[in-house]
Amino acid sequence: MWAVIEGENMSRFEGQTVLVTGGGGGIGGAVCAGFAAEGAAVAVVDRNLEAAEDVAAAIVEAGASAIAVQCEITERASVDAGVAQVVAELGPIDVLVNNAGWDLFVPFLDTQPEDWARLIDINLVGPLHMHHAVVPSMVERSGGRVVNVASDAARVGSSGEAVYAACKGGIVSFSKALAREHSRHGITFNVVCPGPTDTALLTTVVDNAANPDKLREAFRRSIPMGRLGQPDDLVAAVLFFASKGAGFVTGQVLSVSGGLTMAG
Repeated sequence: MWAVIEGENMSRFEGQTVLVTGGGGGIGGAVCAGFAAEGAAVAVVDRNLEAAEDVAAAIVEAGASAIAVQCEITERASVDAGVAQVVAELGPIDVLVNNAGWDLFVPFLDTQPEDWARLIDINLVGPLHMHHAVVPSMVERSGGRVVNVASDAARVGSSGEAVYAACKGGIVSFSKALAREHSRHGITFNVVCPGPTDTALLTTVVDNAANPDKLREAFRRSIPMGRLGQPDDLVAAVLFFASKGAGFVTGQVLSVSGGLTMAG
């Protein structure tokens, strides 16, 4: 979990508070560990409190600072309560990473409106809640970083993920719009787009397929670098966008996908 930051500046985020949604998952946990290892106090936010506590405990055991916060991002009252807890325990939020997400790998015509509603609530409405709850304080303090984790599906489309791609595409456009609205406040908004990444979510998708081994191999073969992404592969990109060194970078989208997509 910690190897990804070896050789980096270990105090790049010293004194900063970072909130990561979906922090109890594979990518989220790796991102939380990366920030903590570079000096940040990390709020590991997840709907699964036990998963968040496991990540926070590992960070604390390694000598860094972290708390676990239970939050259902689709519910505004839960978001407001979670953000208030983070501010009360760790201080004002300097960096917001919207990483929580959910996917359903099914052809669009085989989906139902209730599927669309859940996909939209988690992947689009949830991040809107988080922005609306966190960004006002950044405006008041004239600075902050927001990093949104979307998907290469947002950039080029993906068969079987039409609504998910629509939501993530919305996050890309939303991020660019907020980058324009809040550049004068010293706040940056950038997007990291993973390709197929070896997480519990991908495992669920693959295991539910008619031929799991064939699907996993198809994912692998589609990536020029010849392997699925790992959660640690995303950390450096997220931390860069959150860093002082990226202070003149806003409204940008970076694919971390082993070359799966190479569109501008």
